[in-house]
This record gives sequence, C-alpha cells and structure tokens, in this order.
Amino acid sequence: MVTTEHRAHLATTNRLHIGPVVAGSLLTGLLVAVFLVLAPFVPPEEHVVTGVTLLGFAVGWAALALLSTRLTLQPQRWAWAPAAYMAASVAVVLLAPGTTLERAAAWVWPPVLLVLVVWMFLRSRRDLISATRPWLLYPVFTVLLVLALGGGYEAVSSARDVSAAVPGRLVDVGDHRLHLSCTGSGSPTVVLEPGAGLMSAEMGWVAPAVARDTTVCVYDRAGRGWSDPAPTPPDGAQTATDLRTALHRAHVPGPYVLAGHSFGGLYVMSFAAQYPREVAGLVLIDSTAPSSAPVPPESTGYDLAGRVAAIAAATTRVGVGHLLAQTSYADLPPGSRDVARASASTADHVAGTVEEYAVGSRSTSQAGRLDDLGDRPLVVLTAGVGSDAEWIADQDELATLSTNSLHRVVAGASHGTLLEDPVAAAAVSKAVQDVVESVRTSSPLPRR
Repeated sequence: MVTTEHRAHLATTNRLHIGPVVAGSLLTGLLVAVFLVLAPFVPPEEHVVTGVTLLGFAVGWAALALLSTRLTLQPQRWAWAPAAYMAASVAVVLLAPGTTLERAAAWVWPPVLLVLVVWMFLRSRRDLISATRPWLLYPVFTVLLVLALGGGYEAVSSARDVSAAVPGRLVDVGDHRLHLSCTGSGSPTVVLEPGAGLMSAEMGWVAPAVARDTTVCVYDRAGRGWSDPAPTPPDGAQTATDLRTALHRAHVPGPYVLAGHSFGGLYVMSFAAQYPREVAGLVLIDSTAPSSAPVPPESTGYDLAGRVAAIAAATTRVGVGHLLAQTSYADLPPGSRDVARASASTADHVAGTVEEYAVGSRSTSQAGRLDDLGDRPLVVLTAGVGSDAEWIADQDELATLSTNSLHRVVAGASHGTLLEDPVAAAAVSKAVQDVVESVRTSSPLPRR
C-alpha cells in the first residue's frame, strides 16, 4: 500500500514518472503487434496474425512490469500476469491451430480473461498513482473486457450452430474439396451459383422449386459452406475451372444451364467463355457487369489483401462473425437460414469473402471474354428496387449476348432479396425453368 510518506517521496524523486512508462510500454506493445501483423516475413494466415498480435501485446505488458520496476518507484509487477496470459495464448494459437486443444481453449480463455481484467483493475488502483490510470489503463481494460465477453459469445454461438450432415458430397478438385449437392431428375442439369460471400444455402428457395422440374446442383465455392479453403484466392476463371472439375468428377452430365447471382453471374459467364460446348443456357440474376479491360496480372508482391483477410477473419474469435450473421438471411427457409448463418460466421468464410473482392477486377475482365452465346437461351433478371439507370443499361447490354434472350425486371425486389424473399425467388425459379424448357424444346423463350 502506498503511504502518505511514500507519496511525498514520489513527488521529489529524480526517477522517471510512472505515467510515461505506462504510456510508452503499452505503445511499444501496440507497435510491435502492428509491425508483426504487417511484416512480409509473417504469413498472412488468420491463426498467425492472431498469434503475433497477442505476442506484441504480451511484450507491452512485460515492458510495463520490467521498466516500472527498474526505472520508477512504482513497480507494476501485476503486469507480468497479462504478459504471461497472452504468451500462453500465443503458444496455443500458433502451435495448435484447429486442434482439440484450441477448441477447448475457446471455452477457457474468455472467463480467464474476464477474471484477469477485474484483478488488473484492482491491482492498478492499489499500485499505480498517476493520472494515466483512468485515461490510459482503464480504456485498455474496457477493450479487454469487451473481447472477453465477445469470446464467450462466440463459444456459445458456435456450440449452438447447426451441425447437420453434409448434403451431397465433397469432391476433390485437386488441392481442395468442393461441396456439391444435386437433387431432382431430368435434363438439362441446372447449376446455381450464389453471389460474392454467399454459399449454397442462399439457394434455399430456388433449388427445391427447380428440382421439381429437372436436376439441379448447388455447390459452395472454396472456403464457403462445407467446402475447403483454396491455397490461393481463386478468381473467376479458376472458380469456373474448379466447378467444371467438380461436376465431371461427380459424373454430373452436361451441357448445363448456369444461373448466377451478382458476382456469381461473372463466374457463370467465365464458365461459358472457357467451356462454351458445356453450356446450354444462362440465367443472370442482377449480375455484376463484366469488363472489357484486359485481365490484370496476378499479384506477386506483398500480399496486402491476404493480410487484410486474415485480420478480418481473426475478428470471428470474438463473435463478430456470428453477430453480423444474425442480422442476415432472415427470409430464407429455416434450415437454409441456420446453415447460412453458421457458415457466414466462420474465419474461412470471412477471409474468403475479402479475398474474393480482392481479385474482383480479374473476375470481371475474365467474364468479359464471353461475347456471344449465339441462340442459346439467356434470361437477365434485374432487381426493381435500387437499380439506377447505369445498372439497368448494363443489364440491357448483358441481354444482347444471345439472340434468344429476355430481360425481366423483378418489381419490389432488391439486389439482396432476389434469392432470399420467397416471392422474388419464385421469379428467379421461373426464369430458370423457362430456360430449361427452351433448351428441351429448342424453341425461343416465352415473351412474358
């Protein structure tokens, strides 16, 4: 306990004031963490980024304990406790990623951190006589408290996630596996491609409706749903190649009717450009417009996008993914909704979404290689809500890819609700069924 005499001595001593030591130590920890996260020699992987961040903060707390003891008359030896806690966390995160130990630690670290924060608060009130305590340490304690609560929320939410058996199968496409599920019967086979950051569960209304008329396949791109992450972010051309490989290895016969929503439209256009003989027709559902610009070269330098993806993925450890997912997919069928929310909250999904947009310029240019579908049936669907004149013009341009095409505007539907709202999804299903019928009968699309 600091006595009155001790306080007087503190005012006259020539040793360093504790305030700059506290500020400098914590700033050092932050800077070390930022340096390690951004350093080119540190792999841009979620568990590595998380581990080196914790290591940086451990350095900061250790610096506070050491420097306050050596340079001031107010030793803050309690700071060794958070330093040790974070160092132990580094060992688990870096050395045991994805193991039973790490899964068990997900239940342990939040309550331990919560208790540690309370203890640190009490010790700092006793041992630290400085104006820095309320404006510097207390905000740090608050952040740690929020992280502890978020970690607890994530552990509980993950335990409650849907653990349904994987529908369909996992197909090896070379360096990872893709989830593919086909239902219904008949030909041509329809393949549904969801938009950026989405998964097969997004087709919860459309797939069953189409399956009543023909064979329909849904799948998850790399890192989505039940699919494995890819070693490198796949652009539109690689996505099309992986899909074709999965269909062939699963013995799903073509040619296919491909239906793509948003960014998914780019992927089905890339498929049609690369494998024209395997495409019977297309449905573009409020598709992103392709680009006529040359395909940008693949990045071979510093992987900033991968690092941003890893940082974003790390937030799922404190419940951010689950928190955001709970605000989405509300209008899907209950089973699809629960699967979509569980998938969207994972680190792989978050990282994959960031990486998907990072290679988006390549995907738009690759889709632009499709310049003519001949007379193969094509339906372009556009959301009636939120589509400006430029977007409508782009959709009109897409309809010129085929001499047998229709452009329909779905009244009352927005870009996001075209698949999730049951009424809007019925319009999507109808468009797919019209293309299927046109392929079967070799007749023009119905003008309605």
